[in-house]
Amino acid sequence: MSTTPDLTGLRVLVVEDEMMVSMLIEDMLEDLGCQVVGPASRLEEAIELVNSVELDCAVLDVNLGGQPIFPLADLLREKGAPFAFATGYGDAGLRDADKGSPVLQKPFREGDLARILGELRLRTK
Repeated sequence: MSTTPDLTGLRVLVVEDEMMVSMLIEDMLEDLGCQVVGPASRLEEAIELVNSVELDCAVLDVNLGGQPIFPLADLLREKGAPFAFATGYGDAGLRDADKGSPVLQKPFREGDLARILGELRLRTK
């Protein structure tokens, strides 16, 4: 019996500035049956996607080339779209307002991503 949640059709925005990491996340999402939105490697690009494309949730790199992702987190929160941070620093790199948000500790495996997305999917219903 599989413990992987059914993520088929889940539209996931990927915001990641490292191309190889982004490609790895995209592959994992596709393997899990998700639809990849983006990916976006810059904050402005990600904000444009959030404002123009339908999505269910997002996976956000905390730091995009030295630029914090927090304005996008605030926008997603306003729109009611759940998200998880992806970072090598755990929640130590988050603002107080973001403490308690789901965090994918880099490097992560497909099972970790599936678990977090399963949690986020519950928040979209």
